[in-house]
Amino acid sequence: MLLETEPRTENVGEAGTGAEAVDLALELRPDVVVMDLHLPDLDGVTATRRILDQAPEIGVLILTMSDEDDAVVAALQGGARGYLLKEAGPAEILAAILSVGEGASVFGPGIARRITTLLARPASPGPAFPELTGREREVLELIARGLANAAIARRLVISPKTVRNHISNIFAKLQVEARGEAIARARDAGLGGR
Repeated sequence: MLLETEPRTENVGEAGTGAEAVDLALELRPDVVVMDLHLPDLDGVTATRRILDQAPEIGVLILTMSDEDDAVVAALQGGARGYLLKEAGPAEILAAILSVGEGASVFGPGIARRITTLLARPASPGPAFPELTGREREVLELIARGLANAAIARRLVISPKTVRNHISNIFAKLQVEARGEAIARARDAGLGGR
């Protein structure tokens, strides 16, 4: 409805999952994709990367509830041109869409302050795989050490199903298809040492 109020914008498609967002963006080639970070099958950062790998001219504006530093950094590293929190007002969201469509980078006030703070810190090596959550990095570390899912579940005091979900997310974010590939990537990054 917001886009309908502005004559310079048109909603050309909507997707319910990350994979649908990638497919639609590549089919329709909109000027701007408004992307959430938390999607059912594929996280927004991975979807953004996949879109921009094939269509770098598309501007991606992240519109999400997540204001965690790791999420902001991962979105920017994934190529997003903007990052707003869903609490932003309609006028701010519309202005951001238009700006991103014109090639600008746009960040909500709170996000802009956080980016400034992050950039002002002395350079230090960040965690391996910043696109992963802290828990996903823990799971990847344990996979790299050779632990089976059941052992990981016991170690982290979570259910085996939760471990499987984390592993699926890790595979999607690292763009690997097998456990061996994930282990190799983790060990190359220094994970898995005892």
